[in-house]
Amino acid sequence: MSAGLKPRRGVDAATAGEGSGSDAGTQPAPRRGRRGGRTVLALLLAVLLLSGATLLVLTDRTAHTPGATNQALTDSERTRRVIADISDALTTVFTYTPQDLATTERRAQDVLRGEAAKDYRSLVAKLRRQVGAQELWLTTQVVRAGAVELTGDTARLLVFLDQRAKRKGAKATTAAAQLSITARLDHGRWRITDIKAR
Repeated sequence: MSAGLKPRRGVDAATAGEGSGSDAGTQPAPRRGRRGGRTVLALLLAVLLLSGATLLVLTDRTAHTPGATNQALTDSERTRRVIADISDALTTVFTYTPQDLATTERRAQDVLRGEAAKDYRSLVAKLRRQVGAQELWLTTQVVRAGAVELTGDTARLLVFLDQRAKRKGAKATTAAAQLSITARLDHGRWRITDIKAR
């Protein structure tokens, strides 16, 4: 009888060993995995905070650069308005006939200010005799205009013109002109304060 019990104990011992092995396999993993997850989360938060801080610094720098105040780059409606006003003004003051030079001068007083007005008066004083004696006609058309800078009430533009001149008894001639214009907003309308040929 005792010989029959020994193998049974061996089997029981083996079975017990297998049971303890399987119990060990189903136990939860050590806490090392949780610590690793927390480390990754902390690193991710640090990266996000660093990225946010960098973005704030770059935004602040951009807001304080000279280009940020140039509305010619950001305000399309205001840019369109200044280009339209200046194009109309240039067409008005540089288009005349022998019969309406005086009318053109009066219109120029409305759209020119400062140095531009002074220079225009000098030009017309020189032209007055020629326009009448030679029956000089000048037609000006703005081909292209762009705002280089628009800040507050001041604007700088680059304007390309086509001008067609005709004298009595001569063929009409066409010439291109390029002007740098400085303008100022005055009572809701852009007026030319300086004209420079380029």
